[in-house]
Amino acid sequence: MLTTRFVTGAPNWIDVGTPAVDGAADFYGGLFGWRFRSAGPEAGGYGFFELDGRIVAGGMRTTPEQGPPSWTVYFQTPDAGGAAKASEQARGGVIVRPMDVMDQGTTAILADRAGAPFGVWQPGRLGGMGVAGRTGALCWVELYTADVAAAAAYYRAVLGLETSAVSFPGSTYTCLNPAGEGAESMFGGVVPLADDPLETDAHWLPYLAVDDTDAAVARTLELGGTVRMPATDIEGAGRVARLTDPYGARFAVLRPMPREA
Repeated sequence: MLTTRFVTGAPNWIDVGTPAVDGAADFYGGLFGWRFRSAGPEAGGYGFFELDGRIVAGGMRTTPEQGPPSWTVYFQTPDAGGAAKASEQARGGVIVRPMDVMDQGTTAILADRAGAPFGVWQPGRLGGMGVAGRTGALCWVELYTADVAAAAAYYRAVLGLETSAVSFPGSTYTCLNPAGEGAESMFGGVVPLADDPLETDAHWLPYLAVDDTDAAVARTLELGGTVRMPATDIEGAGRVARLTDPYGARFAVLRPMPREA
């Protein structure tokens, strides 16, 4: 699971682009207890979702021309410009060129070989999320893609990520971790699109930890969201559901399986 011991290649930020920031704040506040705080007039409408006073995510208004409402996962890098060049060299793309975000850090939005968008964040004053791996915060990320081997090669070249195979009854799951950090630093996985009929396009999906997956599903419906996959037990992981907010941004919730003592 994720922690805030951010190392190169690990997720260190997420944000949602939405046509209605106030509506998104109401939804995620009702579901996770988040509160939205504007980053100030100089931030162009960008702001922070906070949980118990600590930042868990960002949010901003986006237009249809910028794409559909969606969550973006960002990964730590010591050099956003270098990551953008590496993406192009690895046959990926650069959607938004590296840019400084005041004195907070430097960001870029990239696309892998299959077109899945993601961000990189080079910390300045802001290192990343203030909380991760606990209830109401990011705990896992998943990449859906047509070619797992090609994706593994791309992210190894751009972010230095390592992959490992974990066996489950009847299947194998490809896990991700930062280079040299070992199994304890696993933060996500890669799923072939052919194995999951629910997902039809290449994308990253953030998972937020909850204490009760079924209650989170019911609350999502009450708040105007939708259920893409109902609460389901995943052996070795926990109880998961895939959802969307009222504007269509996809995310998942997970009640992690208790760790063995």
